[in-house]
Amino acid sequence: MRQQIAIITLGIKEIDRSKKFYSEGFGWSPIHKGNTTVMYKMNGFILSTWLLDELDTDMKRINKTKHASFSLAFAVQEEAHVALFMERLVSAGGSLLRNADSPEHGGLRGYVADPDGHAWEILFHNEWKFNPKGYVYHTCLSDQDQN
Repeated sequence: MRQQIAIITLGIKEIDRSKKFYSEGFGWSPIHKGNTTVMYKMNGFILSTWLLDELDTDMKRINKTKHASFSLAFAVQEEAHVALFMERLVSAGGSLLRNADSPEHGGLRGYVADPDGHAWEILFHNEWKFNPKGYVYHTCLSDQDQN
């Protein structure tokens, strides 16, 4: 079975506030905007935002008080872009979680939350490269594994 994610859906509280963060912060254009969802085409999958109550109802989630914790990551191609990108996201309605710093495994990273609290790690590491399509890969991969 291939390793693939088709759609990542984030529960949100307000469509317009979330759309501002993703459109102005990341610069992404929606491919779909409905009354309860907004979708963005990524490189190989769809990122969907869906009103939280509607998402919980669809999942038949009974305990709505605490959701699992996770983060998403956005890689930049230059170390100097980490702080600049984090500032851009905060200006678009995000909240700074952790200033950019260097973890012991190398590189540079910091965290910004979207308006609904979803954590985004903004990172640079010289072992992460981008193929011509913009897909990120680790330098340990062979040339044919980079697609």
